[in-house]
Amino acid sequence: MPVRQVADAATRRTARRTLGGMTTDAPLPAPGREVHTLDALDSAQADAVLALLADAARSDGRQAVSEQGRLRIRGGHRDGVRHLLLTVDDTLVGYAQLEDTDPVEAPAAELVVHPDRRGHGHGRALGAALLAATGKRLRVWAHGGSSAARHLAQVLGLSLFRELRQLRRSLIPLDLADPVLPEGVTVRTFEPGRDDAAWLAVNRAAFAHHPEQGSLTQQDLDDRKAEPWFDPKGFFLAERDGEIVGFHWTKVHAEERIGEVYVVGVLPEAQGGGLGKALTSIGLHHLAAETLPTAMLYVDADNTAAVTVYERMGFTTHEVDLMYRTES
Repeated sequence: MPVRQVADAATRRTARRTLGGMTTDAPLPAPGREVHTLDALDSAQADAVLALLADAARSDGRQAVSEQGRLRIRGGHRDGVRHLLLTVDDTLVGYAQLEDTDPVEAPAAELVVHPDRRGHGHGRALGAALLAATGKRLRVWAHGGSSAARHLAQVLGLSLFRELRQLRRSLIPLDLADPVLPEGVTVRTFEPGRDDAAWLAVNRAAFAHHPEQGSLTQQDLDDRKAEPWFDPKGFFLAERDGEIVGFHWTKVHAEERIGEVYVVGVLPEAQGGGLGKALTSIGLHHLAAETLPTAMLYVDADNTAAVTVYERMGFTTHEVDLMYRTES
């Protein structure tokens, strides 16, 4: 299926939103509009989708599709992942990604319409296609949680299910005490290849309750190691008796000059002794040493223990991502 990018550079505008920027009116008649569902994208289709996402990110000030979703656009077939391309006369206008890998929860989706093509019912058309593809059993992310996203969710019959907060704090000054590790714990940095399998096992155990993070595979790890931002010097492993018991993986967003507490994990049996807080502090000291002015992280709003720890470390809410789902 040929897919053209929606507009040339002269017609791309910089304004409006991601999912929240899509129209919430009833879909208008749109001659030539089609939704194509694919198990994998070829290189031309992937290029067109990534170009659409880049246009939307410039317009909206945030990504419409998560990092995990963007990594899945290339690389061929992924188990449980489908791509929905909404085209008008073979021009790519909207994109949705559907993931159905959780054995308990409903399939999860993210979607976006090109900023120049909003206001014509394409967002609702994509939403309807997702509902049809999942038998009306669906979860959808709305990054940024705008009022238009809430209305679209209501039109599609979805209810608020999850709130993911982005917290930020200044690293200038860092004003954090030196980390104190539990007795017998040492910290070193990640060694690609050598530590992959052990880290994946600890990650699964630490995030057994978390549908996205806990399901990471070797391919997911390899995808991240291949990204320009990957730096093992910012990937800290805590060990006791030579075994990994926790970790803090940091990330640098070079363009924005922001450091991220990418993921902090501690084995269940090692929790409760301050290891998570110590690892977080180690990572923040590393990011500050990289002369980054700001740190960010994501945390579920209902994880009150983690929210409390991060707030005590100087973090405050910057924005929220909302997930909606069907009630069935």
